[in-house]
Amino acid sequence: MKSNSPDPDPRSTPGLEPGGGVPPGETPPAETSAGSGAGPREDLTRGWTKGPLFIIGIVAVLCAAFFLAFALAMLL
Repeated sequence: MKSNSPDPDPRSTPGLEPGGGVPPGETPPAETSAGSGAGPREDLTRGWTKGPLFIIGIVAVLCAAFFLAFALAMLL
């Protein structure tokens, strides 16, 4: 009965020494993966940050104005 393991059989893999080592000058077998991970990436657009920064600035100014007005009301 054959095994359906994705790992290569060490007995039939070229370039492996007994015990699974790799001799000098040889590269180990490549590892497979589902994703590509490496490669060119698309640059993100920078225009989307202006809106949220503007809104955060407005909220910060409104909060500061509220606390300033509250402090002035407490003094009077």
